[in-house]
Amino acid sequence: MKETKQRLERSALAVTRAVGSPASIIVHTIVFIASFGAVYARLLPFDRMLLVLTTAVSLEAIYLAIFIQMTVNAQGHAIEEVEQDIDEIQEDIDELQEDVEEMSEEEKEDEIRKQQQKQTLEQIHDGLKKLMQDVERLQKKQ
Repeated sequence: MKETKQRLERSALAVTRAVGSPASIIVHTIVFIASFGAVYARLLPFDRMLLVLTTAVSLEAIYLAIFIQMTVNAQGHAIEEVEQDIDEIQEDIDELQEDVEEMSEEEKEDEIRKQQQKQTLEQIHDGLKKLMQDVERLQKKQ
């Protein structure tokens, strides 16, 4: 069933493409010229040619309208699928953006933590220097 539907959609697309081609214009023009030429050459009566030509053109228009609508429907479904894919990609991009922002915040926090550790180490170093100086002074006094 699904395979038949796909085959029919492909056929409708092929017919729509064929009818919309320059070759189609040439073929239709030749058919119309040949039809009127047959009347002019008295091979067909005008009324009968006009009846057959009108019927053929009407049937062609009906089928062509159906094929075009089928093609439009198929394209609509394809567009919906693309829109869904775009929405999914946008969600992925949003998630990535959030991850990048979190990483940036973590990097800033790490930088602040490193600065605090550096300051603490400098304070400890300064305190140790003072202690060493105090110890040296005490040793000199003794």
